[in-house]
Amino acid sequence: MRKITLSQAVNEALAEELRRDPTTFIIGEDVAEAGTPFKVLSGLVEEFGTERVIDTPIAEPGFMGIAVGAAMTGSRPIVDLMFGDFLFLIMDQLCNQAAKIHYMSGGKLNVPLVVRTNLGATRRSAAQHSQSLHALVAHIPGLKVALPSSAYEAKGLMKTAIRDNNPVVIFEDKLMYNDKAEVPEEEYLIPFGEAAILREGRDITLVATSSMVQVALAAADLLAKDGISAEVIDPRTIVPLDEETILKSVQKTSRAMVIDEGHQSYGITGEIASRISEKAFYHLDAPVLRMGAMDVPVPFSPALEDITVPTPERVAEKARLSVRGELFNAA
Repeated sequence: MRKITLSQAVNEALAEELRRDPTTFIIGEDVAEAGTPFKVLSGLVEEFGTERVIDTPIAEPGFMGIAVGAAMTGSRPIVDLMFGDFLFLIMDQLCNQAAKIHYMSGGKLNVPLVVRTNLGATRRSAAQHSQSLHALVAHIPGLKVALPSSAYEAKGLMKTAIRDNNPVVIFEDKLMYNDKAEVPEEEYLIPFGEAAILREGRDITLVATSSMVQVALAAADLLAKDGISAEVIDPRTIVPLDEETILKSVQKTSRAMVIDEGHQSYGITGEIASRISEKAFYHLDAPVLRMGAMDVPVPFSPALEDITVPTPERVAEKARLSVRGELFNAA
């Protein structure tokens, strides 16, 4: 099977869906001639023209509002939000309008749109361009939230999102655009709410999202050197969340750790950990652990930024203590 980058996978998914459905279009800043700052959309405007790959002014609330209206009246817009940090600018259109229209219209209206944006620190982009804000939108009923961890997931989840009749927000990690993975040439979709077990294990379950999946896999390699077998699960979507796969794993391993790049307080790690604690309590031999980003604005200083997010070494250290029953002695 061929290997392509995450950037190429997203580009392919968008091109295939634009060819398949003439009601689909892309709208956002620098999406046409520039192909976005990360060049993910390069070449699309040449094939589909400026009527379907639409450059906008720097006015996120405006073009998000256009997309919501277009979705309500028969189109399937893809909103390209240059940085995930700009979610704050479109929260009314996304959370008060797109997420609620279906319910407020008694099911008569749908808003089939996709917000494609990104997350992730350690790119030296400072506090206003490095946040991981997926927990904010996951908190809003009516929105679906996907977090691809590789090129394979990025393509399959994007195609599913575009065909979904609900508003979907997809977060891609900025540091992963050049990472390669095996991606089939034939068409495929990844169903929402279907987690992937990327590595089987018996001693502890590591549930990780987005780029933290790669961190968890690297941590599992470190743990294996100590004779500890870690199972690694990628939920792929946090809304809907595949609880069944996660709980079955924890029932087998009796220990769990949740890793996410969002801030640890009031975030995804807490939500998944609480569900494990509530629904697999009698199978647990240790408290559910979690590791997110530090609760500080992301620093610009490389030396400081690098210690704000989970690393394989820190994940492995904490998991090792849990399996050995030494977690509380370490304090």
